[in-house]
Amino acid sequence: MLASADLRRVRFAPAKINMALHVVGRRSDGYHLLDSLVVFSSDVGDFVEVAPAQSGEDRVSVTGPFASAIPAGSGNILLAAAALARRVLADFGEDLPPLDIRLDKRLPVAAGIGGGSADAAALLRMIIDAIPAEAGGRLTSEAVAIGADVPMCLNGRPARVTGIGETIAPLAEMPRLPLLLVNPGVAVSTPAVFAALERRDNPPLPDLTDDGFSNISHLADWLTDTRNDLEAPALSITGEIAAVRNRLAREGALLARMSGSGATVFALFESEADADRARRRITADHGSWWIAGAADQRRNTS
Repeated sequence: MLASADLRRVRFAPAKINMALHVVGRRSDGYHLLDSLVVFSSDVGDFVEVAPAQSGEDRVSVTGPFASAIPAGSGNILLAAAALARRVLADFGEDLPPLDIRLDKRLPVAAGIGGGSADAAALLRMIIDAIPAEAGGRLTSEAVAIGADVPMCLNGRPARVTGIGETIAPLAEMPRLPLLLVNPGVAVSTPAVFAALERRDNPPLPDLTDDGFSNISHLADWLTDTRNDLEAPALSITGEIAAVRNRLAREGALLARMSGSGATVFALFESEADADRARRRITADHGSWWIAGAADQRRNTS
């Protein structure tokens, strides 16, 4: 059994941002095949804390501004992550004791920026760091079973992601990106967005080497030949995404585009000063919108 000291940890679960997302096919089991460029915020995310539970079963408690949208019982992805870890560890003759998991939920729910997948990845990373390498490798490879976004969130680095989300090619270089994240306060159902897709066999991303991007201009130029194939179907569900995107464009963003399946829109600016100026102006005009400044990072932070 893992020592109690190994299970008293807190980890940041950063927002995931799909800067480009192409839907390029569909498997026979219904999962969509994607080709996406993802980055992760160093500033915006949830926090997951874990400790041995006093009761005989896993327990999740949730605080934070979006706590009311998270089920603490059946259906919580953190419980699924703990169950997966326990099953994998049992195959290696290890026991995972019941966990007391505390989630500080700061990201909006059903927002296209990782959310629950990032939280599950944070919990799995804490467990992986405390177990033998072979068991950790197995748990990493099976993480996709609890969500297609979990492997990329577990990796936590700028990367090109393909397959259903499990094939990850990290980029060697990515500049610090002045980003603004804006959500109009609308939850968007991912299954509903995929169901509204008109095409599922779109072209993949343009050529992209593992070297990545040396500066913001290089990235912005490359992004002009990309898209988010989920944006149009999401717009058919809620037009508020367009209002956010258009406002960010008027603030001088190099690019304003929906992330994931929405409804969060990210905006890339030339400088952090420009991003902060836009944040202050939009906040003054739209007090009900969720607005956060974010800088991309290379890897998750402990």
